[in-house]
Amino acid sequence: MRRRAFICLALLLACSSAGDADAQSLGSTYTSTAPKDCRQVGKPSELDGSTTRVCPGKDGLIVLIAEDDLRETVSVGRNRKAASEEPAAKVRFGPFNSSESTVEWRSASAKPFAIIQRWHIADSADPDKQGRPNTKAMLVVTRLPPAAVCHVAYVDAIANPNANELARKAADDLARGFMCGKDDVKIIGASGRAVELVTRR
Repeated sequence: MRRRAFICLALLLACSSAGDADAQSLGSTYTSTAPKDCRQVGKPSELDGSTTRVCPGKDGLIVLIAEDDLRETVSVGRNRKAASEEPAAKVRFGPFNSSESTVEWRSASAKPFAIIQRWHIADSADPDKQGRPNTKAMLVVTRLPPAAVCHVAYVDAIANPNANELARKAADDLARGFMCGKDDVKIIGASGRAVELVTRR
């Protein structure tokens, strides 16, 4: 009886240690999508000023930033062609928008599975003194290959003072099991104006 109890206790401790080790292996690293750190593809369009740039990422991945009509799309892939064919490359928010140049890569045992980026969404209902729309901040969690690349979660950065922590938890808990095209993008934490602007129909 004692021997059986000892074996059960040992198994429980082993499982607990494995879980702790897995949790400890999660972490963040950062890259930049600033124009100076990326390669521009072709010349800006003379018609609408649209641009495309390819930026170095992690673990052999690149980040593809495409801007058209003051709206951006951000995707990830092994190369430009692969990134351009991912679902994330086809997500265009309705309002004018832009993404910040810092990309946070969430990884497990140094293998990235999601990125987090801060976006600024133009709010035409809230103009500044010059009549230009003020922007509202939001964090976007995007899952990475080998499965499809798509948005997993949105976190309103104004409505949630702990937005960064919420985005990391969403990445860690949701990204690896998220089914692009089947699962709905999750709104994490309190919903605010930025999330309202990108999800309204």
